[in-house]
Amino acid sequence: MGRGHATFTAECSHTFHLRCVNHRTACPLCLTPWRDVPGVTPTQALLFDDDEPLEAPPPHGQATAAAGSGVMVLKTHCQYPAVARDASRDGFAVLVHAKAPALALEAAKAARAPLDLVMVLDVSGSMMGPKIALLKQAMGFVIDKLGPDDRLSLVSFSTTARRLTRLARMSDAGRASSERAVESLVATGGTNIKEGLREAAKVIDGRRCKNAVSAVILLSDGQDNYTVRYSAAAAPDYNVLVPSSLMRSGAGSSTPVHAFGFGKDHDSAAMHTIAEATGGTFSFIENEAVIQDSFAQCIGGLLSVAAQEACVSVECVCPGVRVLSVKSGRYKNHVDAEGRTATVDVGELYADEERRFLLLVDVPRVAEDVDVTTLVKVSCAYRDAATGQSVDVAGEDAVVKRPVEAAEVEPSVEVERERLRVEAAEDIAAARAAADRGEHAEASEILCSRGRALAATGDAMCAELGMELGELSERVGDPTRYRTSGGRAALLSGMSSHWQQRTTTSGNYGKALGGGGYSTPAMRKMVGMSVKARQKQQQQQRRPPRRARPLHAMRRAELRGLRPRH
Repeated sequence: MGRGHATFTAECSHTFHLRCVNHRTACPLCLTPWRDVPGVTPTQALLFDDDEPLEAPPPHGQATAAAGSGVMVLKTHCQYPAVARDASRDGFAVLVHAKAPALALEAAKAARAPLDLVMVLDVSGSMMGPKIALLKQAMGFVIDKLGPDDRLSLVSFSTTARRLTRLARMSDAGRASSERAVESLVATGGTNIKEGLREAAKVIDGRRCKNAVSAVILLSDGQDNYTVRYSAAAAPDYNVLVPSSLMRSGAGSSTPVHAFGFGKDHDSAAMHTIAEATGGTFSFIENEAVIQDSFAQCIGGLLSVAAQEACVSVECVCPGVRVLSVKSGRYKNHVDAEGRTATVDVGELYADEERRFLLLVDVPRVAEDVDVTTLVKVSCAYRDAATGQSVDVAGEDAVVKRPVEAAEVEPSVEVERERLRVEAAEDIAAARAAADRGEHAEASEILCSRGRALAATGDAMCAELGMELGELSERVGDPTRYRTSGGRAALLSGMSSHWQQRTTTSGNYGKALGGGGYSTPAMRKMVGMSVKARQKQQQQQRRPPRRARPLHAMRRAELRGLRPRH
């Protein structure tokens, strides 16, 4: 109350007597449009069911012909090529390597699986200035790269959240509408991540028709200051930010939220939790200038989804062979009670994307007349994202020779690389736990020790991973750097990448953009286009304005003579 009169504080932070601004739609001082109009009770839609209809699908078989790009490839690698007949092995490692089909080079844009995308953008006051300008530029690139069958909806959030555009096809009209909405973004107010995701869920859940692929991209540069409760006594529950319909469940496919922490002041733990809970990735954009490249990398993957609901199945062949466990990271696996079968729910794969899983099996002794033991058969069932057809593929059997005596040989390079990668991912998680409880020296040593072990292998890929751990070690060793200078964010982004075997943006200068062990050709191509577009725009901005040509002296005299006198 202000001197006995009811007051109204607007999103732009100006305060007025309610009777003076009743039913106004914009601030009379700064002219900022108000989402919450004083005196008017907003109507909240339970779901947004006004999505633009899809175009009619091509005749049956036409999409198959256009998108013909092969099938998923499954390979196996055994830790050692041979095990002596009278020897048994417990925890013998078998690597299962799955690679998604490639996109056909000659295929048109319509041949790939179209995308339903909701962009949830933080426009709080901390986004003011260069950040909001960079965001608008990045969104312009995203809109430009979506095809006419892709659909986009824009949601902005600050103190409250607002759906700016319905889920619309990126036709000329759809692009124009989206571009106008992006240009209208104004940074003001607080940070209400929950409301932003709630609006996104209403778009996703309310669709009357659905494209084959769907995703939410969330960008925020701050901490949620409306829903999450922070205290020294207990860790915050960030799951309260995620609508239940976006939570990843065991039944069927879900819509992932790919979370992007923008700058060093965002709540990386919140963004990482949101991504983990929905099956998305968490990226840390420390260098704000590469936000467009970060979006491009993500979009490159989403626009090249090749397989969905993929499930790898393993069946033991010879009696006595048992699966003890499966190292599958964030992908849910199941081993039956007898250890004779196992499955890994892989889910969605981008074109050319790879997944590696380690099986630890028991290898029994065999009779004197047995020369070969077939350990496991591997297969994969998935849905082709472009055609919607179900596909079943059989992989290579994992086989070991059974000589009387097995010669001492080096273990398989492929198996050793994956074993070391898994151990490195586990160490990143252990270092995060140590740092979060204040044991920064311990966290640093965990990563340093693993990094030295990787460097000692002499393998180039392992050495690259060791360098990454060395950089993370420096970030977690300093408590201040860990909490306030992106240390925790870099660690969590690394965890997200290695546990899901999917590339993310991590750390300064956009580490892993367009590269890294998990990047795909489509991702690299899209990042390359983004870099070229940014460079072209920067050149245009640096180009000095054209100077007016000097008028001939006589012409100037003529003009002076024609100038009216007062």
